[in-house]
Amino acid sequence: MRRWMALSVLALVITTAAVAQDGRLRSLNSGADAAGWEAVGRLNIGGTGFCTGALIAPNLVLTAGHCLFDKTTGDRIDHTQVEFLAGWRNGRASAYRNVRRAVVHPDYSYAGHVKSDGVRNDLALLELEHPIRDGKILPFDTAARPPRGATVGVVSYATGRSEAPSLQELCRVLAQQDGLLVTSCTVEFGSSGAPIFVIDEGRAQIVSVVSAKAEVEGEAVSLGTSLGAPLARLQAELVAQRDDISPRISGGMRRDTGAKFIKP
Repeated sequence: MRRWMALSVLALVITTAAVAQDGRLRSLNSGADAAGWEAVGRLNIGGTGFCTGALIAPNLVLTAGHCLFDKTTGDRIDHTQVEFLAGWRNGRASAYRNVRRAVVHPDYSYAGHVKSDGVRNDLALLELEHPIRDGKILPFDTAARPPRGATVGVVSYATGRSEAPSLQELCRVLAQQDGLLVTSCTVEFGSSGAPIFVIDEGRAQIVSVVSAKAEVEGEAVSLGTSLGAPLARLQAELVAQRDDISPRISGGMRRDTGAKFIKP
């Protein structure tokens, strides 16, 4: 079976302080560790690979746009072949859902390699066939991108750790460039689409999704797609396709998910 590698590599030059990985990856293997993070899930892509996604509404998953393209052919993947496994951990998920509809940012163009204009719009929304309504699986709010120097974290699946999500806290925002968020978070193939969080008054809020990995001064960093206008554009595209869809995408949704960064 062909292995589809979802995360691309880009050499990036940024004037910034020396890059350091600020926190270890912590595997969320147990139910106690994963509590509050169940809305992050693995996206199985047509049996050829996987990405990471996160619920931002009971029926909507936010991920990277390039996850919906075949790396070999460049063709758009049939979204009905994508499955969202909420809270996937050690062979079981808290919820399984197929995808009814998928919208990629209209300005995103899959080129097989990474360019800044591609990363800037590397977003997709997946509408699930049935909403996930479970008291333990609570969609995340979204928020404006954090400033340089802010503390962020990421929850993701990746090659070598595909059977349980991993949390890295205490990553840092190194720079903002052309609509990109450059962080010190550790990412690998499969991390594409993973939510990048800030914590506001105990609430985890998504400020970006992982698009690619890069190098700064010889050190690995991650590139995230800023939300805001690109996400609003996706919402409009989804509503235009089906008028009766009313996704709740707002940083104003004040729901306490219980998610928290646990110091390693």
